[in-house]
Amino acid sequence: MSDTGEQTAQETAEQKRKRRLAARRGAERVMWRPPFLYTVRERLAWLTEAAEGAYDLDEQSDIYGGGIVETLEERVAALLGKEAAAFFPSGTMAQQVALRCWAGRTGDPTVALHPLSHPEVHERHAFSRVSGLRPVHVTTEPRLPTADEVRDFEEPFGALMLELPLRDAGFVLPSWEELEAVTEAARARDAVVHFDGARLWECTTHFGRTLEEIAGLADSVYVSFYKSVQGFGGAAIAGPRTLVDEAKTWRHRYGGQLFQQFPTALSALIGLDRDLPRLPECVAHARVVAAALREGFAEAGVPWARVHPEEPHTHQFQLWLPYEPEVLMEAGMRQAEETKTALFSQWWDRSGPGLAFTEVTVAAPGLEWTARDVKAAVADFVRRLPGEVSK
Repeated sequence: MSDTGEQTAQETAEQKRKRRLAARRGAERVMWRPPFLYTVRERLAWLTEAAEGAYDLDEQSDIYGGGIVETLEERVAALLGKEAAAFFPSGTMAQQVALRCWAGRTGDPTVALHPLSHPEVHERHAFSRVSGLRPVHVTTEPRLPTADEVRDFEEPFGALMLELPLRDAGFVLPSWEELEAVTEAARARDAVVHFDGARLWECTTHFGRTLEEIAGLADSVYVSFYKSVQGFGGAAIAGPRTLVDEAKTWRHRYGGQLFQQFPTALSALIGLDRDLPRLPECVAHARVVAAALREGFAEAGVPWARVHPEEPHTHQFQLWLPYEPEVLMEAGMRQAEETKTALFSQWWDRSGPGLAFTEVTVAAPGLEWTARDVKAAVADFVRRLPGEVSK
């Protein structure tokens, strides 16, 4: 392709990106509105409005991790039933530090984790390239490992990392009994257990346990503040005080001891107050939405559609359809532009010839959708696909 042709293709892609963003921003009815769709002005206005009651705004702001950051750390430690917690600017940094600290204590830099886990898929091999850790995979099945797989794994490891839920396998979780058995099997091998709990907040419904009970199965836990609780960013590691104190030292060495972080910490406190209590309701309604999507696509005559898991474990799940991603994204854009309803808020990813999937998140805006609403939106979406298949 000539330079002019490449430039035209790039311009077209950029135009489509802007159109897609405008369509999503302009939609009045959504299941979830990602925070990045808002303007800076809108986000600042939200922070100012929501801050009252979340923290004493007349207190001095933070300096290198004090003040409001310490308040957030204490709040997280209490929620998870741990001795202490440390705030980090990113989950990538937080987990590297936690597992690096454990490697020093166990004398083994090997971390057993799933190949679909976040560090393996989304962090450019940071464990091995930056922190000197060696990942090994106990199973390649699209689920968390079983107790037998952990117990019978052929080489030693110092830490077992479990992502709860396993996002790239479909936000899947084991049963409570399976999780107990897995953690017991790891400890029988003298390994510590670390939970990648970026989305731990929404796991209580599936397990039928409190956050403290879930976190109690692990030696350390990482949680995120910008996913389910809608903060500006940031993460925390919770665990024994000695581990957290050491993690704070490594936080400084990794460049995470920032001068001021009060906007991020404040947004996290707001999310823990406002969004965390609503998550069980969102999880329950996600099951209603998932069933309506499955039935809606069947009624519309789509030859094959899959909701995974069939009954979502959290308020997020995957939807698979027999079309190319570009076709589905175009239909979604047109639906949002023409009806101000965006049935799907995420990108579609290719998973094979003529097959694509997206992630569906049922957050507070999604609670307003009835099953009938979902089916009507599905029928409208399908009518915008090439070779109309609706009845």
